Amino acid sequence: MPYRRQRATIMGLGHFGGGVAAARWLARQGAVVTVTDLADAETLADSLAATEDVPIAAVHLGGHREEDFREADLVVVNPAVRPGNRFLEIARAASVPLASEIGLFLRACPAPVIGVTGANGKSTTAAMIVAILEADGRRAWLGGNLGGSLLDDLDRIGPGDWVVLELSSFQLLRLGDDCCSQGTVPIFAARRVLPDASAVSPQKWDGPPPGVRVAVVTNCTPNHLDWHGGYPQYVAAKQRILTSQTPDAVAVLGESLAQDESWRQQVRGSCVALLPDAAIPPLVLPGKHNRRNAVYAATAAGAVGCGDAAIRRGLRGFSGLPGRLQSVATCGGRTFYNDTTATTPESTIAALESLSAPIWLLAGGSDKGIDLAPLASAVVAGARGAAFFGATAAALHDLVKIAASDYPCARVSTMSEALAWCWSRSGPGDCIVLSPGCASHDQFQNFRHRGAVFCELVARLG
Repeated sequence: MPYRRQRATIMGLGHFGGGVAAARWLARQGAVVTVTDLADAETLADSLAATEDVPIAAVHLGGHREEDFREADLVVVNPAVRPGNRFLEIARAASVPLASEIGLFLRACPAPVIGVTGANGKSTTAAMIVAILEADGRRAWLGGNLGGSLLDDLDRIGPGDWVVLELSSFQLLRLGDDCCSQGTVPIFAARRVLPDASAVSPQKWDGPPPGVRVAVVTNCTPNHLDWHGGYPQYVAAKQRILTSQTPDAVAVLGESLAQDESWRQQVRGSCVALLPDAAIPPLVLPGKHNRRNAVYAATAAGAVGCGDAAIRRGLRGFSGLPGRLQSVATCGGRTFYNDTTATTPESTIAALESLSAPIWLLAGGSDKGIDLAPLASAVVAGARGAAFFGATAAALHDLVKIAASDYPCARVSTMSEALAWCWSRSGPGDCIVLSPGCASHDQFQNFRHRGAVFCELVARLG
């Protein structure tokens, strides 16, 4: 147990489970765990409760302490922590290794890993891959940005299983820090002498190099530019899924990326050709974008030996994921769709193109520093009317009015007001669709919280 008696600082307990899982797993490995977060105990009540059954040495909330970073043997960084954070610089100056929940998992996982990333479609593609693997009789695990941490499941994951991880740009950004593809993985630096051991030394990796056996990149369009600092930085983060691979690994690139030399040259192993669309069976899910996702999933599954019959069987039975153009209710003759995971303009555009009934759209949210003009044009072309809420409401409203001055739309403050506006103007046979095209952090804890609130509001209409 290389983590025994090591001082591990968990920077950011968070709400999505990664910080909680890292804290729980390291504590069970015998590490001396300190949790530190900017939020207070009330905000993190659920996450704190999830760590009560493991020994946590210290919990520091409402701010960070320099000594928790300077005197640690390992700092596990939450993906939400921005690059250049001064406490990370303190750790680096003290030669303290930085890690992430994903890095911890990849280093310890005995099963081969299929990683999926992209600006759009990565969740559905990852889930489709699992459906195909299971249709082929294999045991598969879904985790990462979509399914949550799999650290607690490591004792049940075997070398004959397959792990599928959806990886965000935030998670990939640190992949190079804590998961290398060389023979030695530096878990801890040789910094101090323990009472019962000699100086801590880098741990030898005895199995295959940690990393992603099959990397799938669906697409790459501007996203999270406010966080990454610019599009080149965002692209570099996404490309780490390829640059962390070994020469015997496989890459599956979306159509546009496969034709882009700047992406092809990042591939460390072999890049496989996409299956033709004709090989994809009819799907339950609507939209051309979901057929593209199915192509990527089928190609990845085929690359690890799944046969055509299993591919078709898995895709035919796949009914979609919660919060992804999910029909949640019918009320007053209107059908309500929860597409809260549409956090980019491209996702909302795909939703508008997928439904045939007249659409009344709820869109808006926090500003990620990306161009909203294409979304405004698509709204005018694809929706009967739209109500914009949140931080981007004014910008979307103005862009729509520039595109079509007489287009029926409203700028409101909250999602509740947006729903009321769409409800009052729609009629039987119409669709009312939450497909924000923006992140949720201006008014909600996360996109899941946003979707849950939408469903609650719709239920009150009934």
